[in-house]
Amino acid sequence: MSIVVEHEKRRHEILEKALDVFMEEGFEDVTFQKIADRCGITRTTLYIYFKNKRDIFNFSIKQLLQALENDITEIRKTKGLSHKEKLVRVMTVIIELLEENRRLLSVVLNYLIYMSKGDHDPGSRVRRRTVRLRHILATMLIEGIKAGEFTPRLGLKDANELLYGFLEAAVLRMVVLRRSSVEELKDAMKLAVLLFTR
Repeated sequence: MSIVVEHEKRRHEILEKALDVFMEEGFEDVTFQKIADRCGITRTTLYIYFKNKRDIFNFSIKQLLQALENDITEIRKTKGLSHKEKLVRVMTVIIELLEENRRLLSVVLNYLIYMSKGDHDPGSRVRRRTVRLRHILATMLIEGIKAGEFTPRLGLKDANELLYGFLEAAVLRMVVLRRSSVEELKDAMKLAVLLFTR
């Protein structure tokens, strides 16, 4: 059991140092050797933990999304909250988790820019990674409509797009505009949720 814990601890340490390298050099210029050097280990040792730099990058995103999904699941299970309260809490938790992970978001943005230089469609990669999140938000809206708390006057697709747009705006504000706070965005999101209520 101790070996597994140490292995996971070491993977986390590698991820933290790899993020620094990605931020300093950009995804395109980072090599597996540079990550190994920053970690103070050989490339051979690094291969024990990760296959390549993309594996490190993907694992970071996977961890973030898993933490997010766990938090959302807990909020959705909470008894005694209205659908509106649950939706506001979920959106707030997402924005706060994004805020806590600015470094990773900066690397993701750099990666998407790198991908857009080639023949790749960065939008399709983002959609693949966020399809579950979009589905959860849509499900929460549907549940609110069925419970009579939300009105479908915006239309489900438009309402879902509005919520997701707030999350994209949060990323833009944090990473590109380097705003220190997203409180204004949280307030605007709460007002938007009021548009859904009767």
